[in-house]
Amino acid sequence: MDAITTEGLTKHYSTGFWRPRPYIALDSLTLQVARGEVFGFLGPNGAGKTTTLKLLMQLIFPTSGRAEILGRPVGDADTRRRIGYLPENPYFYDNLTAEELLEYFASLFGYGAADRRRRVSRLLDDVGIGRERRFQLRKYSKGMIQRVGLAQALLNDPEVVFLDEPMSGLDPIGRRDVRDMILRLRDRGTTVFFSSHILADAETLCSRVAIVAAGRLIAAGNLADMVPFRLRGWDLVVMHLSDEVVRTLEQQGATATRISVDRHHIVLPPDATPDAVIANVSAIGGQLVSLNPVRDTLEDFFVAQVAQQARND
Repeated sequence: MDAITTEGLTKHYSTGFWRPRPYIALDSLTLQVARGEVFGFLGPNGAGKTTTLKLLMQLIFPTSGRAEILGRPVGDADTRRRIGYLPENPYFYDNLTAEELLEYFASLFGYGAADRRRRVSRLLDDVGIGRERRFQLRKYSKGMIQRVGLAQALLNDPEVVFLDEPMSGLDPIGRRDVRDMILRLRDRGTTVFFSSHILADAETLCSRVAIVAAGRLIAAGNLADMVPFRLRGWDLVVMHLSDEVVRTLEQQGATATRISVDRHHIVLPPDATPDAVIANVSAIGGQLVSLNPVRDTLEDFFVAQVAQQARND
């Protein structure tokens, strides 16, 4: 049984006053998300990602189609106790402290006082909220509010977690912490469904993704199948190169850029043999700092698919 299933999920809004016309926010979305996987739901702003999550949470209702979570229709009371949700822009009672807020939410799940305190303390530690947990939320930055929102989504040890732009407003350390937490959730068997327009996060975390644009699903599947990772060249950073060697490399099709007094960035064409270049560099006293293949990325695939969708429209 899949963790999440949608079939023909569609949402229309009426726009205009005198002659209302339907605006298609989501058009016949059909998806399956397996249990225990981290699934990335990707697309540009306005693609229909948040609409999909609101439909799954029954914050809004579909025009047509259906959806199931853990084998039950969305809205099932027992299923709601088994899921967690972080909205894109969480907003909380800002006169409360983080501890007070989370203990209140934990009480709604029926946890006893001692269990509430343990859960709240553990989750605030996990999301990186230290002594600030006793400050009123009105004193928090956007990134700190995001961390508290993630903690509330995990209060009930959910089987399925829905995260809408979970990295929004976070600094680099916060982004790393959230990525680590998502991987820990995956390792203990939790299904994580997160929407994002930050494609590097999906490449790091997801085994499968879906891409939506203009409310339509335009691609879905395993990353390895969707992105061919075509080799586009070789990227080297080399020290102690003479001008003569740099000119020789450029004559062979390489691009050389001086990045400091004694350091060059070299880009080789895909048909070049980096081993031969490294041997030649070493023979004249050069030193290799780094070597990386330059390949197609998920972002390349994303841009190409969105552009193709725009041409089709």
